[in-house]
Amino acid sequence: MVSQQPATRCEPNTGNYTAMPETPSKELADALSAVAIKRDKQAFAYLFAYFSPKIKRFGIKQFNSDAQAMELVQETLTSVWRKAHLYNNDKGAATTWVYTVMRNASFDMLRKMKSNKEEHISEDIWPLVEQHANSDYEFSDHLENQQIKNYLDKLPQAQRDVVKGVYFQDMSQEQLAEQLNIPVGTVKSRLRLALQKLRNEMGDRHD
Repeated sequence: MVSQQPATRCEPNTGNYTAMPETPSKELADALSAVAIKRDKQAFAYLFAYFSPKIKRFGIKQFNSDAQAMELVQETLTSVWRKAHLYNNDKGAATTWVYTVMRNASFDMLRKMKSNKEEHISEDIWPLVEQHANSDYEFSDHLENQQIKNYLDKLPQAQRDVVKGVYFQDMSQEQLAEQLNIPVGTVKSRLRLALQKLRNEMGDRHD
């Protein structure tokens, strides 16, 4: 667990950091510059000590998980190390830039978590579907199978269209979004809801 450490000041011409009582905007900017220009590990350690507790607190609120909060700390500060050269002191404070990196890392983690959840739901339900359908059939033939048709007919039309497009017509979610003229996020949401309903229905009746 990362503990809160006091802010420090970089002593001119020494590279040493000493404790200071308030938010060290200039020192943070200087440390980012040192990381960008010299790959200064001491400057990075200073950034890590200052930002990691704050990022972890944000991560716990965002994910309600200590482990994922620590992953966010790692992802954010790894990006800070790699992208420090992109920071421009004239365009904003170092804290603003680092927190932007943090939010981007958080969004990436949320997208991955959502995608993994959808994949797991798909893996759970699709073997049940395949047991009731002949893989040599085309889409129209699949629907001739009364059990499959009954399951799909219980879905709302919008969700049914998404399942048909993704699983029977081999369309990507992006292609389906374009065809239906809806955002990709809406396709993902409808697919997730549809798969949950199918899993519940088919799981309850599957021997």
